[in-house]
Amino acid sequence: MTFFRKLFCVTMLGTAACGQTPPAISIDGGNGHTATLTVAELAALPQQTIKAIEHGTSVTFEGVPLSEVLAKVQAPVGEELRGKALADYLLVEAADGYRAVFALAELDPAFSDKRVYLATKRDGKPLSEKEGPFRIVAPDEKRPARWVRQVTALKIREAQ
Repeated sequence: MTFFRKLFCVTMLGTAACGQTPPAISIDGGNGHTATLTVAELAALPQQTIKAIEHGTSVTFEGVPLSEVLAKVQAPVGEELRGKALADYLLVEAADGYRAVFALAELDPAFSDKRVYLATKRDGKPLSEKEGPFRIVAPDEKRPARWVRQVTALKIREAQ
């Protein structure tokens, strides 16, 4: 596909209309439940605006709390997140092989006021190819080391 045809498809018709599969993220609950979400499907979930500082610059992201995304695979939350489940963690994987881990309890609003998001927009625009289409944003962290770009998979696992 030529550059101009690809640009036309992406901006005017959408990737699916041009015979391309839209980018998606896979989610594995580690409990037999899995899901795949496209940017459009994620956009249908309640969006939040996230104001953050990234490398000294103020930025605004739009996305969904990870707790909402993990609900799609019936991840344990609230009263269900106890005992053995407290050893569960979320492994975030990126297209370039970068990986980061969050304890499942870190992501549960019943455990923490800290929020971590799966973002699809930055400053009102879709994430760039370098960043997206999916990105983890943890605005309360002092270093953005776990702000994973180009997220391809979310996997819940149990610490051994």
